[in-house]
Amino acid sequence: MKTLIANKKISLSALTLLLLLGGLAYMHYASRTRSTENAYISADVVNVASLVAGKVIAVHITDNQHVRKGDPLFDVDPAPFAIALERAQADLATANQSARQDNAEITVARALVAQTQSDLLNARTIYNRDKELVAQNFIPQQTLDDAQTRMQALQSSLDQAKAKLTKALSAPENLGERGDVLRAQAAIDQAKLDLEHTHVVAAQDGQISNLSLTAGSLVNVGTPLFALIADNSFHIDANFKETELPGIHPGQDVNIDIDMYPGQQFKGTVESISGGTGTAFSLLPPQNATGNWVKIAQRVPVRIKLAPTDAEHPLRIGATATVSVKLK
Repeated sequence: MKTLIANKKISLSALTLLLLLGGLAYMHYASRTRSTENAYISADVVNVASLVAGKVIAVHITDNQHVRKGDPLFDVDPAPFAIALERAQADLATANQSARQDNAEITVARALVAQTQSDLLNARTIYNRDKELVAQNFIPQQTLDDAQTRMQALQSSLDQAKAKLTKALSAPENLGERGDVLRAQAAIDQAKLDLEHTHVVAAQDGQISNLSLTAGSLVNVGTPLFALIADNSFHIDANFKETELPGIHPGQDVNIDIDMYPGQQFKGTVESISGGTGTAFSLLPPQNATGNWVKIAQRVPVRIKLAPTDAEHPLRIGATATVSVKLK
């Protein structure tokens, strides 16, 4: 009986010691790590949209398909944009023709000014000669009057020719500097760009998701049509309580357990810490200055960069995880 009691005391002491050692080990582990189950897998997502409005004539992908950068995604009917390009090219041709006509008018106006100036110089010479002859009574006064009238008429013609030349010179002689030519060229550039945008390609490597686009659909500019989850962009958004943040900083190693792969250990690194709590950026942030107030510890998102994973463990956006940050 005494032996049994002694054994029980020894067992109780051993259990107490084990519990004590376990508690100390847990406290030591807790002081060196910071863990949370409030963590989710995320990734960079490109919301694919069309840059032109029109009817989709072909879809080259299927939902959940993996694509490479530059792979075709879908095509919008290019016919209206090809017509717009032809119209813009015709407008440029008209603007160039008008510019050439204006340049021709400049040439004619300059020649007219030069000719009129020559005629006026000749008329002034004749007038001065006739003036001397009239003074010597070699010719009648009427001849001098006629010479003066001609000289005045040529002066008026010269003034008109100079005005026409000034007006013609108001437009740049260089075609590339004319406003109408520049506008027509800009319209061509825009039409070419719109035509190019009718063929939509993948901006980067990734997986197509949430695809419901079909041929015959009408799309608008900027309306998201489906998602492209970028490769090598997966990370963990771990939401730590604000009281757990001290000691966590970028560059620390992280052990990650993803619920969809039990028993499989993943590695990561603390990449950044959000500048605000999760509620601060919500659609309807709490108004703590009004009504009854209850203090609740807020959570701050910590972004954890995942180490590359193998093909046997593909990651999914929104999957849950448990993370443990190594503080030391």
